[in-house]
Amino acid sequence: MSLRALARVNLAAVERNVARLRGGLTGGAGLCAVVKADGYGHGAVPVAQAALAAGARSLAVATAGEVAELRAGGISAPVLVMGAVSDEELPVALAARGELVAWSERFVAELVRAGSVEAGGAGGVEAGGAEGVSGAGGAGVPAGRPPVRVHVKLDTGMGRLGTRDAGEAIRVAEQVASAAPVLELAGAMTHFASADEDPEFTAAQLSRFEPFVRALRSRWPGIVAHAANSAATLRAPASHFDLVRCGIAVYGGDPMNQDPFAHGLEPALELSSYVAAVKRAAPGESAGYGRRWVAEAETWLATVPLGYADGIRRGLTNNCEVIIGGRRHPLVGTVSMDNITVEVGSPDAVRVGERVVVIGSGGGGERVTAEELARRIGTIGYEILCGVSGRVPRVYHRDGAPA
Repeated sequence: MSLRALARVNLAAVERNVARLRGGLTGGAGLCAVVKADGYGHGAVPVAQAALAAGARSLAVATAGEVAELRAGGISAPVLVMGAVSDEELPVALAARGELVAWSERFVAELVRAGSVEAGGAGGVEAGGAEGVSGAGGAGVPAGRPPVRVHVKLDTGMGRLGTRDAGEAIRVAEQVASAAPVLELAGAMTHFASADEDPEFTAAQLSRFEPFVRALRSRWPGIVAHAANSAATLRAPASHFDLVRCGIAVYGGDPMNQDPFAHGLEPALELSSYVAAVKRAAPGESAGYGRRWVAEAETWLATVPLGYADGIRRGLTNNCEVIIGGRRHPLVGTVSMDNITVEVGSPDAVRVGERVVVIGSGGGGERVTAEELARRIGTIGYEILCGVSGRVPRVYHRDGAPA
């Protein structure tokens, strides 16, 4: 190890995960790869490229800045901005040709205003932008740019963004459609609250969404309907509609927070460091802030230069294992900002400079998954992966070969 910390991302694993997910889709549905939060900590642009190469139809992010980052990275595919976009952020999203989500008439009015300004040349976006998420281009395009593609969101039970009132959602769709050619009604969407653990509530959400989709399609048959996240993609085929939005599963994570391999998924990220020092601990001697670990008998400790500033959650204090030389060793003492300590037992158990695997395969059949770490501290694998900080360099490869 020449670096104190390293996150190795296997883009071939991302490609295989996308192929696995696409292979399970029903009714000709396409796959939208969710690459928000810097690709769940993996790197948005490289993951987006890999997912698209493996057949993803489109991408999704949460913010206007994220779609701008993808465009700056050379991504020309359709990108849906799923989150709330403020009036001040609209010019960024429009200049980057983001597809937007609407659920209020006020937002649509502001979108018409901003889209009209953009169409007049203020944003400098050329006509003939990326093909839409649904695979259909716009018609009646004003000079300077294609129409802004809008997806109307019905809140069927998530309780966050979107309107709970199907009638209001239909009025929003009518408002979008009437704003052509500045806007184009592209899709209808919802989001599941508990597809990972409550199939009955997922079915209830579907029962609310399906009449909304039928009502819109009776008037605008070309719209794309989408609802499924990773869990629903794997567990609820009836929710596939025209498109599924897969996030964690693209990265080889298990949306049920158990075992990704049980679903044929392959974790793409491996987090590692190295043994910086090995020292003896006599009985009564401690390691770390607060003396939260004290040696009961003579033992040996390895110091690993990785801490909570790199994404090792402080809750893992005395509460996880790392892999060194194909063997598991317990993390002991408080996780500090830049270091952790590991009990290795004897002076010759490990050597200075030896690789330490925190997430990933460490040889000898041993593996630590993000889900394992998450369960130890009562969270989910998503948070573990997104928490790997920007201080940790990312290196991209395809099954060991440079990407």
